[in-house]
Amino acid sequence: MTTISDENGILNNFAKEPAMYYADEPTTQEKRSYILWGAIASVVVVATVFTAIAIS
Repeated sequence: MTTISDENGILNNFAKEPAMYYADEPTTQEKRSYILWGAIASVVVVATVFTAIAIS
């Protein structure tokens, strides 16, 4: 951790920054998987909303 003192004696602590890296583009199979999970999540959300409307 880096500590810096200004002219008034106030200390500022700065966290160590993590190393940066570039993300890899998802493969075709990963893209299909994301679409599938998005569709499943959408069905769950719609079913929850319709259930809440039907109950109220």
